[in-house]
Amino acid sequence: MGFLAQFFSRFFSPRSNNGDQNKTRSNRTAQSQNRAFAEDFCRRFSLSEMRAATQCFSNSLRIASDDYGSVYKGTIGSDKVVAIKRFVGDSKEQFRTEVQLLCQLRHPNIISIIGFCEEKEECLIVYNYMSNGALSKYLDDPLDRDPVLQLSWKQRLNICIGVASALQHLHTGVKHSIVHRFVNSSNILLDEQFVPKLSDFGRCMTGPRTLSNGLIRWDSVMVNGTYGYIAPEAFYGQLTEKSDVFSFGLVLLEALCGKSLPVDIYNSLKTGETSLDMIDPFLTRQIAPDCLKKFVEIIQRCVRPSGAERHSMGEVEVELESALQLQESADAVKHPFSINS
Repeated sequence: MGFLAQFFSRFFSPRSNNGDQNKTRSNRTAQSQNRAFAEDFCRRFSLSEMRAATQCFSNSLRIASDDYGSVYKGTIGSDKVVAIKRFVGDSKEQFRTEVQLLCQLRHPNIISIIGFCEEKEECLIVYNYMSNGALSKYLDDPLDRDPVLQLSWKQRLNICIGVASALQHLHTGVKHSIVHRFVNSSNILLDEQFVPKLSDFGRCMTGPRTLSNGLIRWDSVMVNGTYGYIAPEAFYGQLTEKSDVFSFGLVLLEALCGKSLPVDIYNSLKTGETSLDMIDPFLTRQIAPDCLKKFVEIIQRCVRPSGAERHSMGEVEVELESALQLQESADAVKHPFSINS
């Protein structure tokens, strides 16, 4: 436990400010130490192992891609199925950030790291394979969605609760709060039991012990995120944990509507105008009225223009649990348990 505490402390320790040469030397030393620490918490793979696992990064095994690299379905040993992210271009910083964070973070709703590879300019991370893919593929437009890819309302509620728990852990459960910055339905992965796992930690930012008391500020050219999910304050060079709350509110909206970034519905929510027409048709007979009202209220609190007016992730998690209880109570009345059934 002492060693783990030392690892946390060293990774989040303040940087030295004793001149450019000292900074460079310190940063190089810190990177070396972080990689050494990482090897104590996960496995370091060779590049030859990664090539063998992915059949030399075969396109047939590629399951996802973004600006920072591609993800492949691979096999380690004889039968261990994994996901392997291969970073490309100028993304070493994202690679190192993700390895360092995932080696520390332990939460049932955060993606687990198995190991990493850094060799011959190649940077790769090995994760547990999420067999049911990203949440986003279950939220396509209802008219185009594969009938097999249907999530019940209670499944969606439980997924949202799990992600809220993961974000609450990032904001308050570690020594220095972490802002994810890229909360969206594509970065929420589902395992074989549809348990959600938050992923994509390469662009996280760490802040003071309580971000609410100290904004992280950065130059506007560095503002990034997924289009449509970025909180308004981010465009003014401000970042707090409430920025993640805004993005998560849009994920909740997608879960309710069953389609990606329903801008027209988002605008209606801001004015307080709601209608059954906004709900995913697959869900209309599943959602209890009281649960729906509570869920819409949660979304409205998450996407308020001012971060100070938004719920904290802890409050969001509690409110979502309350919405689930309302749904279960309604289901119990609708389908009462019978001893003879």
